[in-house]
Amino acid sequence: MKIYTKTGDQGTTSLFGGKRVSKANLRIDTYGTVDELNSWLGVLRDQPVNQSRKEILVEIQDRLFTIGSILATEPENTKVKIPTLSETDIELLEKKMDEMDATLPPMRFFVLPGGHPSVSFGHVTRTVCRRAERLVIALNEIEKIDPLVIKYLNRLSDYIFMLCRKMTHEINAEETPWKPRM
Repeated sequence: MKIYTKTGDQGTTSLFGGKRVSKANLRIDTYGTVDELNSWLGVLRDQPVNQSRKEILVEIQDRLFTIGSILATEPENTKVKIPTLSETDIELLEKKMDEMDATLPPMRFFVLPGGHPSVSFGHVTRTVCRRAERLVIALNEIEKIDPLVIKYLNRLSDYIFMLCRKMTHEINAEETPWKPRM
């Protein structure tokens, strides 16, 4: 099987269901950003500090493929079979955040991203997640999107922030407070 189809050579691509749209379409940008987020999560998963969290990170990557499928499907297309999100997916993120929070010192200030390459990868991942969330919200203003997609991405960015704090703590990296000039 060849990977190239040449069908996109004129700047269009197909949604699930067959409808052709511009590769610059907001829907394509949105699920492309979710794909980028998934790739950054792979980088984060591959960090040695996250060996014990590999299973949850793979689970999150799977959910991001689900979100990509939802976003790549034509609105109102009921013929295409795609996986679904559920509240339990969001509850899992919340549970994992609560577990991390219970082991971390309380947050008393905003922190500057960085402190260690693994933590920096985490913060890049978090900001790509926020961008994906903004794009989904923009798309939702044009065509209704499953509200669980927005909720999941919102919770995921919180999870990634907590993961950054947890990694910082585990590798004994410095958490640099933001000290605004007055």
